[in-house]
Amino acid sequence: MAPEPYASEVAAALWRAYYTEVSDRWYLRHEGRPTDPAELEREVAAESGADLAPPGGALLVAWCDGEPAGTAGVRLLDAGTGELTRVFLRADLRGRGGAPLLLAAAEDAARALGAGRIILDTRSDLVEARALYTRHGYAEIEPYGERAYAEHWYGKQL
Repeated sequence: MAPEPYASEVAAALWRAYYTEVSDRWYLRHEGRPTDPAELEREVAAESGADLAPPGGALLVAWCDGEPAGTAGVRLLDAGTGELTRVFLRADLRGRGGAPLLLAAAEDAARALGAGRIILDTRSDLVEARALYTRHGYAEIEPYGERAYAEHWYGKQL
């Protein structure tokens, strides 16, 4: 696990892979089709990840056999609260223990930023993510903020 600049080629490739997967899941579930390429490009470009840069954020990349394997980002929402985002592990590496390592590293990064609490939002169809968070001590909390796709909110004291 290592910090990675949000605008690097590695970070951009992982962001695209993450967004493609969650977007395709959404569109297949709600509209019976994969993401339109123009939609994908628009949405990938809409979130640069600049809020995952120091001093108020961190983007971490996991590596496996010299290849980028996954990512996790943390951004401070206020002096004591970090928000977890972009938690992603390549599909071919899932089920091998990488996701808990990403989560632990993101929690460490949030602590290093000064957060005593970490929160996140996710969707109903991302059942694997919701199970991961629950297994690692996250509890459902009241909604915070407004995001189009947020359906579940979790938090954990660090």
